[in-house]
Amino acid sequence: MFGPRKPLDSVTSHPKNARLAKTLSWPHLVALGVGAIVGTGIYTLVGVGAERAGPAVILAFVICGLVCGCAALAYAELATMIPAAGSAYTFSYAALGEGIAWIVGWSLILEYSLACSTVAVGWSGYLVGWIESAGVHLPHALLVGPHGGGIVNLPAVAVALAVMGMLIAGTRESATLNIILVVIKLVALGVFVAFAAPNFHTANLHPFMPYGFGSDGKHGVMAAAAIVFFAFYGFDAVATSAEETKNPARDLKIGIIGSMVLCTIIYMAVAIAAVGALPFTALANSPEPLALVLRNLGQPLAAHLIALAAIIALPSVILVMMYGQSRVFFVMARDGLLPRRLAKVSQRTGAPTLITVLTGVTIALVAGIFRLDEIAELANAGTLLAFISVGACLMVLRRTAPDAKRLFRAPAPYVVGMLTILGCLYLMVSLPPMTLVRFAGWNVIGLVIYFAYSRRHSDVAARAASVAAL
Repeated sequence: MFGPRKPLDSVTSHPKNARLAKTLSWPHLVALGVGAIVGTGIYTLVGVGAERAGPAVILAFVICGLVCGCAALAYAELATMIPAAGSAYTFSYAALGEGIAWIVGWSLILEYSLACSTVAVGWSGYLVGWIESAGVHLPHALLVGPHGGGIVNLPAVAVALAVMGMLIAGTRESATLNIILVVIKLVALGVFVAFAAPNFHTANLHPFMPYGFGSDGKHGVMAAAAIVFFAFYGFDAVATSAEETKNPARDLKIGIIGSMVLCTIIYMAVAIAAVGALPFTALANSPEPLALVLRNLGQPLAAHLIALAAIIALPSVILVMMYGQSRVFFVMARDGLLPRRLAKVSQRTGAPTLITVLTGVTIALVAGIFRLDEIAELANAGTLLAFISVGACLMVLRRTAPDAKRLFRAPAPYVVGMLTILGCLYLMVSLPPMTLVRFAGWNVIGLVIYFAYSRRHSDVAARAASVAAL
């Protein structure tokens, strides 16, 4: 019904010139996960979430953490069972069929591309705030896109292209740099909590839920959860690195689950400290909420250093997300669903250079033109669909391949799978209606490409046809 499925024994078998080099170990994977998860979501979307839910943005973080925790368990089982690049796209191809895999892969391309662009715009906000706090004022036309009365967000374009250059240099080199950036980022958040926590006032938590629990698309706890959900994903990029992992059996489960648990703890500490130290109305929609809190607490130096740390470290999120997007793109091209010439890897670095360039340029263009909240919401829709498919894959493969080797087994797989699906569906319907319309439009374009090109050039479909002809 959904097209041919890729046999499990063929998922990790590829020609030498289309095979990614194994260069990563578990510290790289934990850093990739933390590098992707801890970023714009906690540094900038706390303000957006506070505007939508008030102090109950804390509850929004809890809900997202629970949903993503279930998804992380499913990812950990599937990634160690199918240690190949492509994450949810590859899992869907093996469990559900080519048609579903295409939709998931097409949505992942949207997720990673827009996630990179969102972080680039958030990074630009911190950079501009940091420069202007020093008394230097830059031309407005080069700091925002047309939506804000400018021409292009030049800092966002510049950081996207710079990260693209890092990835072209090689996967291991990029991952090692990412570890350094992650340490800087975590130290900065620790400093923020240390300064903000002593100024916690319970009065700032009242009313705790001023807009209610549900969502009208604009306000409520679930409306906030639908946007701050962006702050949690990133561990799926760890699954995307499976093919480049030296010891998938050990490293993948540590990378996926370890990064998810660590980041949930960090997020709760930062969100409680921020909302408790400053009324949510002051935080609402600030492009640099953590620095704003510290300035209001009379800590201008700490605020300056937090903003500087964000400027230095936020590119790690762009790096990981751009890495994930290029790998999904690469695997789809290797499978014949996109032009195969895109699946060539560099002989020097073992990385897909052409796809990385295309990815980087596209991300830079989007970051230069669009608004942060619109980009983040649309990226969330793509991620939620991918998580739904992973929950389904977990349950389907437990039925269709019960004896397959699983190096990590998710507890209560049918409960975990259903909670992932239902939680993500609830978050998806909580997104603004216009976001869902844009997401549907993206997938209509994807289906046109699939039926016009991809289905006829698919390696799996060609093999299935040749077997049927015998």
